[in-house]
Amino acid sequence: MAWFKRRHIITTLLLTVIILVSMRAMEFDLSKFRDFGNMVEFLSGWFPINTEILPKMILESLDTMAMAFLGSFLGLVFALPLAFFAARNTSRSPFFYGVFRVGLSFLRSVPEIVFGLILLTALGLGPFPAVIAIILHNIGVLGKLISELIEAADVGPQEAMKSVGARRWIAHLFAILPQIWPNVLSHYFYRFEVAIRTSLILGFIGGGGIGQQLFNHFKTFQYDSVAVDVLLIMAMVILVDFTGSKIRETVI
Repeated sequence: MAWFKRRHIITTLLLTVIILVSMRAMEFDLSKFRDFGNMVEFLSGWFPINTEILPKMILESLDTMAMAFLGSFLGLVFALPLAFFAARNTSRSPFFYGVFRVGLSFLRSVPEIVFGLILLTALGLGPFPAVIAIILHNIGVLGKLISELIEAADVGPQEAMKSVGARRWIAHLFAILPQIWPNVLSHYFYRFEVAIRTSLILGFIGGGGIGQQLFNHFKTFQYDSVAVDVLLIMAMVILVDFTGSKIRETVI
């Protein structure tokens, strides 16, 4: 059988060795779950939740949503045109293709928290540097994803528009963009969800929003307030996922 070829057996053995070595290096030990006493004691401090801070935390959640939305939306606005320069079939030349690919790879390779630490040092604490950090990273990620969609687009509509005298950018705009738009929206809403979680991490380093409050509550052992923060974070992610699904259904 195909599964029992020598190369498959060798690959399985190598993978097993890598997994075992990684588990040993990471001190991966399931026996540590035997003592649930500390976990039960920790979680018991979450209840009853502190509902008194709910109005304040809702406002902080709205700040986090605004931070994530602005960062992901402006990231898409900048990434969309750059993706056409970074796609092999729409770039003006191999040189431009290489330059924009490398640029997007650089932005994508730097985590938001690194951008955040640099910008928070340069611009001061607050949500503005955090938004810029999310924008920069999303330009790299969305630019890469959209450029791949452009390269996979059907060339028929493009050739048809060029044959009737349409300019190059007109053909790209009206022949490629309608084909890839549903997938672009799908990528955008996924990045929006990621941006919410990123906003929380940036809040830990002074970016504001509910992430900063979560960090403060953990640091001061206010676990009944941590429970409120976690529930609101879950609600935000579920809301974005539900909204994105409805919009994609409408577009498709």
